[in-house]
Amino acid sequence: MGAEGFKRKITAIMSSDVVGYSKLMGDDEAATVKTLEVYKSVMSALIDQHRGRVIDSPGDNMLSEFASVVDAVQCAVAIQKELNSRNAELPENRKMRFRIGINLGDVIQEEDRIYGDGVNIAARLEALADPAGICVSKTAFDHIETKLPLGYEFLGEQEVKNIAKPVGAYRVVMEPRVTVADVKEKEEEKVIPFWRRKASITGALAVLAIIIGVTVWQLYLRPPPIEPALIEKMPFALPDKPSIAVLPFDNLSSDPEQEYFSDGLTDEIIAVLSKVPKLFVIARNSTFTYKGKPVKVQQVSEELGVRYVLEGSVKKAGDKIRITAQLIDALSGHHLWAEQYDRKLDDIFAVQDEITKSIITAMQVKLTVGEQARSAARGTNNLEAYLKYLQANEYIQQGNIESYALARKLAEQAIALDPEYAAAYGVLSRLHIGDFWFDASKSQEQSLTEAIKLLQKAIDLDDSYAEAHSLLGWVFSHKGQHDKALAQVQKAVTLDPNSAESHFRLAKVLNFSDRNEAAILEYKIAIRQNPIPPSIYFWSLGLAYAETGQYDEGIAWCEKAINWEPDSLFARIMMAVVYSWSGRDAEARAEAAELLRINPNFSLERFAKRATPKLVDALRKAGLK
Repeated sequence: MGAEGFKRKITAIMSSDVVGYSKLMGDDEAATVKTLEVYKSVMSALIDQHRGRVIDSPGDNMLSEFASVVDAVQCAVAIQKELNSRNAELPENRKMRFRIGINLGDVIQEEDRIYGDGVNIAARLEALADPAGICVSKTAFDHIETKLPLGYEFLGEQEVKNIAKPVGAYRVVMEPRVTVADVKEKEEEKVIPFWRRKASITGALAVLAIIIGVTVWQLYLRPPPIEPALIEKMPFALPDKPSIAVLPFDNLSSDPEQEYFSDGLTDEIIAVLSKVPKLFVIARNSTFTYKGKPVKVQQVSEELGVRYVLEGSVKKAGDKIRITAQLIDALSGHHLWAEQYDRKLDDIFAVQDEITKSIITAMQVKLTVGEQARSAARGTNNLEAYLKYLQANEYIQQGNIESYALARKLAEQAIALDPEYAAAYGVLSRLHIGDFWFDASKSQEQSLTEAIKLLQKAIDLDDSYAEAHSLLGWVFSHKGQHDKALAQVQKAVTLDPNSAESHFRLAKVLNFSDRNEAAILEYKIAIRQNPIPPSIYFWSLGLAYAETGQYDEGIAWCEKAINWEPDSLFARIMMAVVYSWSGRDAEARAEAAELLRINPNFSLERFAKRATPKLVDALRKAGLK
């Protein structure tokens, strides 16, 4: 390193983690902490017995050094057998099993710290080990193959994250020797022991560092635990499956115009995670209410009713990007995973995949092959088209005539760059739907026709594109084609069960086909997935309640919509409708006056083009023309 206090040495490293630790903490935190303390005491004693030295022991981690690889492996076996014996006395849901990974490689030492590829490889090998098992690298295996009465099973050359070359790996069988190795590999490659190789630094010693914990980053980079969130403060019941909120990634770029990129990355992560049925994912609309605010993870967890929170940052400069991300278990206050990615911009798709896979793994969710394929689905590999798509989405979020015009141009450019990019057609369809809803086109019927054409094109390109099915169902419902509408929105919910928008549009379609009791259930699902939604969620639920004659509930939800967005034209319209239906004529007229305050040019005649006669009659009764 060239700096005083740093030195290199050839070191054997052992990394291990507690299998299912987060679940154990969630089930009974006090008992888990007590068991962990006892097990760490046992491991410390065994390390000492095998001529090892504990360097550090923060939280659920332990770092030790040994005089030899043989001592380290013997210690690892002794640890697993002793803990297995103790686990036998515990009920199944309280057993604490460790995976252990061992590597021999070059590390950097700074006082009592060690780091470098040698440490990183050990951490990656740990993930390959069985629960209560041991996995060793080929370099470590070469030192112990004939020295210990153990068996070994060759697992092949493993591609491990952030390591340039594949790493040979062996599973340790803690029984009498049975070596199952690749014979050809053994014949073709004669490995020279590290101590016989020419080293760039003389006096290198073979020592073993044992890392016992979740991941290497936790030992040195892991921030202190945060204040845990309290379930009793949550306004919603915690879901019965892993639940997560993805906060907007901070834009650390010097150019504020790059905000679309950090927001787009956040959107993509949410979109991929929401396709996993085994997860519960909070909608973008809710998490983006925290954008730019100094909120605590504990607050986010409690307000949104989730266990896990992901936060991160993006720095984009030219063709280089730096992305950092960390996953936090808000109930325990512990950081489960963190990573920093320094890549070229055209690696963005690979980085997105790595982040989502790491999140899913950290939350201990196992996907089937089909689920993996669906969660990894992507519409384009054309970077320029993707960036145009992200910018178009950002402009749509602004929701005004000028931003819609810019979004339209960008979506068309994305399609020109990649004519098979389904999501770009989806964006363009949303603009035509916006023209219809806000009466911004010469022909509302033509707007819906264009939207249908674009959505069907998107579905032809990618039938798994849930948003396109959802929007198409909404359009069909406005054309009175309720059966076709219902089929589309139901498929959208099946494809993307965590999409609040898909559930919301399903509720809308049910509303339009006079199935209001079913609509109420879907609206509530949508609100649970999007706890801080736009006011349309609230007044739509209020309208559904009023349609079933439950006027008090309807009024309460419409009032919530108005409190949420006092100047929302549609919230005022629906409040006036519900008051009118319930016979509270004075309140209906007061709401009509508020409506005209917001939009003095409101025309009941124009509104009637996209509303049912029942709504129009209620507004006419409230005094509108």
